Amino acid sequence: MFNILKGKPKKFISEQQHRDNLTSQLTMSPQTVEQLRGYDVTDDKLLKLEYFFYTNTAEKAEALSNYLSGIGYSTEFGEAAHDKKIQIITGWTSPILMVTEKVIEWTEEMCNIGYKNDCEFDGWGTNPEQ
Repeated sequence: MFNILKGKPKKFISEQQHRDNLTSQLTMSPQTVEQLRGYDVTDDKLLKLEYFFYTNTAEKAEALSNYLSGIGYSTEFGEAAHDKKIQIITGWTSPILMVTEKVIEWTEEMCNIGYKNDCEFDGWGTNPEQ
């Protein structure tokens, strides 16, 4: 949707939504790492993480996808299956050390990169059997 006054696409994520999402993601990431410990994922294990972002235009999705590709991540984007007005950006990181503090730092970075590109970081997952 376009803002008639400015001629620009409507903002997808507000500063308050970003702050709330950042708090939520920084709470969930250590819990997810702790769950991985049950699958013998130790601090010295390197795993690729699957990440997810959402936004409201293909242009924003492409810009974020290009950035993520530039830092060595596999990436793709397209319409979300559940809502054609939403774009999803997903892919896999390069291997990350599964030290809780490192994963928290990475999560914060992804939230902030998403916000800078008007995209919302929706979290990550992985497969411990890589």
